[in-house]
Amino acid sequence: MSDWREFIEAERAKPYFAALDRFIDAAYAAGEVYPPRDRIFAAFDLTPFDRVKVVVLGQDPYHEPGQAQGLAFYVPAEVKPPPSLVNIAKEIKAEREGISAAAIKSSQVEIPNLQDWARQGVFLLNATLTVAAGEAMSHQGKGWEAFTDAAVAKLSSERENLVFLLWGSHAQKKGAAIDRSRHLVIECAHPSPLSARRGFFGSNCFARCNEYLKTKGQAPVVW
Repeated sequence: MSDWREFIEAERAKPYFAALDRFIDAAYAAGEVYPPRDRIFAAFDLTPFDRVKVVVLGQDPYHEPGQAQGLAFYVPAEVKPPPSLVNIAKEIKAEREGISAAAIKSSQVEIPNLQDWARQGVFLLNATLTVAAGEAMSHQGKGWEAFTDAAVAKLSSERENLVFLLWGSHAQKKGAAIDRSRHLVIECAHPSPLSARRGFFGSNCFARCNEYLKTKGQAPVVW
């Protein structure tokens, strides 16, 4: 399977997805929901199944205007980057230059275009694919978790030599069933300002990811 179409169609045929569809229809009809409806499956569209090299598991789409576009942690260039994305950029700069991420000022970093990551094979998957405007985690427990769990399970069982970046306890719980005999799983703290200094900064997760890819004959990601 080269793309995700067959997987999505199979999940849509299951009873849980019928209930999820009804919820999503009602939510978009009732008020502002992110991302735009045609961007809900952007991660699946930009990173076909057979091109996935790295999986980043996020939790919930950003819930402020203009931010969420269907890729975990990504916002468009014209939108002010959220703190987690700034901290991701700090860790990338720190790893590249051999300096302390904690000492880097926000003004000193270049925010990466995560769409470029997705096109290189970085699957930027949130556990929940939609959210009500201004209401973090408002669409949890509606069925998206079953859908994204199934996507992670399919990658784990049908692909080999992937890298799973699990930032924070939520991602680590979601990735608990990943087959670690087939894949590299890198766990560290979440890049949120609440936790970045407790293990995300200094994790070298991006360098470790690329070193593994190179040992498996794959091109490293240009972070």
